[in-house]
Amino acid sequence: MLLAVDSSTQNLGLALYDGTRVVGESIWQTRSHHTIELAPAIKTLMDKSGVAIGDLKALAVALGPGSFTSLRIGLALVKGMALAHHLKVIGIPTLDFLAMAQPVQDRLLAAFLQAGRNRIAVAWYEPLQTGWKRIKDPQVTTVDELASQIKKPTLICGEMNSEERQALARKWKNVVLAQPAQSLRRPSYLAEMAWLRLQAGEQDDPVSLAPIYLHVAGEILA
Repeated sequence: MLLAVDSSTQNLGLALYDGTRVVGESIWQTRSHHTIELAPAIKTLMDKSGVAIGDLKALAVALGPGSFTSLRIGLALVKGMALAHHLKVIGIPTLDFLAMAQPVQDRLLAAFLQAGRNRIAVAWYEPLQTGWKRIKDPQVTTVDELASQIKKPTLICGEMNSEERQALARKWKNVVLAQPAQSLRRPSYLAEMAWLRLQAGEQDDPVSLAPIYLHVAGEILA
């Protein structure tokens, strides 16, 4: 059994996965209450799913980019659980498992999440028969700047409010906006990506594992 934890932004997600099914999943929006909500939510999900701590073999954690504080809270919790219970740890870039959830189309994909101060973190992907392949590392930009970069048919997914959807929709000739349900980060996809790495014999060092940092004009963003 694997427990996946995504604390990248104000949207938190947990999933329990055993390789053949999603045993339990929980997604909710917090108001910067990651510290007091995350651990109790894990216990609740495990209790409702009938999963004990001894049933866990591994943990998956979203590495970002995202909110600096939010990511570090999730990563610290996962590291603590891993070291205390001798569990394997797999870290997955947040935008990669958001991209994994999108149906493969013959067009580019831009996946993004909120980075604070009206900025977004964006990663670009190209379609392959086996899924989406990231072709550019995440970068910090704005929705308007993203819209200006789109010159060919592009699928866009991620955390978007109504104003951001309208701004991107103006590029209607080249933009296909993922529906809100498809734009929601599902921790079960985080779990599936981590499970594949586990099956390949991979794992990360829980001590040295760190969030993905982005640099903007002297600032450090996770």
